[in-house]
Amino acid sequence: MFARSAVRAAQPLKRNLLSRSYATEPAKGGSSNTLLYTLGAAGVAGAGYWYFASPGSAAAKIRGPPKKAFTGGDQGFISLLLKDVQVINHNTKKFIFHLPEDDQVSGMAVASALLTKYQLEGQKPVVRPYTPTSDEDTKGLIELVIKKYPNGPMSTHMHDMVPGQRLDFKGPLPKYPWTTNKHDHIALVAGGTGITPMYQLCRAIFKNPDDKTKVTLVFGNVTEDDILLKREFEDLENTYPNRFRAFYVLDKPPKEWTGGKGFITKDLLKTVLPEPKSENIKVFVCGPPGLYKAISGAKVSPTDQGELTGILKDLGYSKDQVYKF
Repeated sequence: MFARSAVRAAQPLKRNLLSRSYATEPAKGGSSNTLLYTLGAAGVAGAGYWYFASPGSAAAKIRGPPKKAFTGGDQGFISLLLKDVQVINHNTKKFIFHLPEDDQVSGMAVASALLTKYQLEGQKPVVRPYTPTSDEDTKGLIELVIKKYPNGPMSTHMHDMVPGQRLDFKGPLPKYPWTTNKHDHIALVAGGTGITPMYQLCRAIFKNPDDKTKVTLVFGNVTEDDILLKREFEDLENTYPNRFRAFYVLDKPPKEWTGGKGFITKDLLKTVLPEPKSENIKVFVCGPPGLYKAISGAKVSPTDQGELTGILKDLGYSKDQVYKF
């Protein structure tokens, strides 16, 4: 059952169909042989373009997979050039970094993160993991959506950066390995910038036509302006109304807000999440410490998920059914 006691109307994505007219009257004058030669040359040129340019073409297969900027292991940190900075809201920016080579992809797996590092002279290095929001197949760049937190040394440093400066990266840091149809239904419980690994999962699932996984997102924020990637999630909801649902909760909602108010509650999760007795489900949690404490309990370390506590335990979920990013 996709969502218990919760039915939300979703507008199907509208597609405009553009009609094209074609000339049906042959050109006057000229040699028919000339026309045949011209069409033949165009056909050869077109075939050549397909051979070399089509992603699934023979030439593409001969070239093999694209080179990866990040290979993990003993590679160490790589210095990347900041190409552009875009303001998203009052405390969040998108950072676009150029990969070492234009034809490289990041090398990120789903789900995984990158480690960032900077160091001031005479001080200890500041290290912080982030999940890129750019697609894993994008060549030449990676994008990071970063919220500036009070007393957050890395987020403050990045928000002070301008195009032309550099930052060190290392990865990928493997998290939860996703494969096609690994679960029948997953639930994503997120707060703040904890949404970025959730978006990475959603992007991988819905761009794969063979993946039929259902996804329920519960996303808590302070204000409506704090909802990151909302347009992208709305597109998914419109395109896949039977497979994707998003529920938003605001601590300080505007007067006209019709979504959840306050904090993510047990009643909300009981209503919209797949039942714990359902087969082959997974609940993912990511957000600030307060969200972990209330929903699932904190991780002990990157390799130790810790015990399951909080609302999810109260609702009957098992430790094996929950993953904490």
